[in-house]
Amino acid sequence: MADKKAQLTVDGLDAPLDLPIYEGTIGPDVIDVRSLVAQGKFTYDPGFVSTASCESKITYIDGGKGVLLHRGYPIEELAENSDFLETSFLLLHGELPTAEQKEEFVSTIGKHTMVNEQLVSFFKGFRRDAHPMAVMTGVVGALSAFYHDSLDITDAKHREIAAHRLIAKMPTLAAMVYKYNIGQPFMYPRNDLSYSENFLHMMFNTPAEEKPISPVLANAMDKVFLLHADHEQNASTSTVRMAGSTGANPFACIAAGIAALWGPAHGGANEAVLKMLDEIGDETRIDEFLNKAKDKSDPFRLMGFGHRVYKSYDPRAVVMKKCCDEVLAELGLEDDPQLKMAMKLEKIALEDEYFKARGLYPNVDFYSGIILKAIGIPTELFTVIFATGRTPGWIAHWNEMIGGEYRIARPRQLYTGHTKRAYPKK
Repeated sequence: MADKKAQLTVDGLDAPLDLPIYEGTIGPDVIDVRSLVAQGKFTYDPGFVSTASCESKITYIDGGKGVLLHRGYPIEELAENSDFLETSFLLLHGELPTAEQKEEFVSTIGKHTMVNEQLVSFFKGFRRDAHPMAVMTGVVGALSAFYHDSLDITDAKHREIAAHRLIAKMPTLAAMVYKYNIGQPFMYPRNDLSYSENFLHMMFNTPAEEKPISPVLANAMDKVFLLHADHEQNASTSTVRMAGSTGANPFACIAAGIAALWGPAHGGANEAVLKMLDEIGDETRIDEFLNKAKDKSDPFRLMGFGHRVYKSYDPRAVVMKKCCDEVLAELGLEDDPQLKMAMKLEKIALEDEYFKARGLYPNVDFYSGIILKAIGIPTELFTVIFATGRTPGWIAHWNEMIGGEYRIARPRQLYTGHTKRAYPKK
């Protein structure tokens, strides 16, 4: 129950409206405006930037202070002490697993990594040069045609099985998208490898030659997945929730989230970093482009710096920078021209008062883009990697909604079109 109330005075109404105010465990209070519709009024909030669309216990962000909590745990501590699958368990279940629970969870995910063999034929319907996100959207949505035994969303066990299948199969499908694009045979997953080792194995090994997976690269890949696992009510997560509010099956809902993530304003940020570096060209032009970034009349934007939510340092970037340095050292790429340019750009921007005053620090996309390029993942596959890491967050939010009380999403509008008019006589 709400202990506080807000009063809203509206022209045309006889008395002010009392609106309940709800307090979360942390963060700003929320004014409940649901009673407005009975008075024939709606609120107007394009982009829902001032609207709490749901109640959630999963993730909390304070952009001003650079705070990101998953179930109360700071992202820095999870990145230091946990791994992707343990964090996935936390997002799904609300608590960190015991040693026995983690062993069982890891084993269960490992047993679900293979996909139905008929999906191989499904891939053949796509052009080889199709965008990886186009293929990913299609094949994830198609999973609902193969796994009918976990589609009853009212059954908690079905929801759990679907969650396990999606987390397990996403890296398999991501690697298949890559292999199909370059014309190599698909690699089957191996249950003796960790989640991230398995992904790199399916990406870069072939039936003719299986190379051992570098622990440094596997660790970096795990951190990339972990740091993207959830980010509260962003566009793709909200899309998953909205699709889920209709009663759609989980595979369809995650496919909808992937489609939303595909947008360059959302999931394409780390891809945009590499394109920006290509545009800069070489180290001698960094100052020129930094000046362009400061010029409000110039369309050039410094990609990978600053964040819509974080007004100080992105807490995920600290972890990603450390991984970035380790990967470049492991691969001997400190002298790669593009990566050297990225590191010089980072150094200058961190010292420049213009960028410091505006909170334009390197974000997680800046470092993850460099890491993925160094590992050998093509730029157009970056958003597929993002989708793979974000899957446990999407599923956790979908499951939280379906397991509680919810209504079909139905936003309102401010109508500015024609009023009623007569059809013209002929």
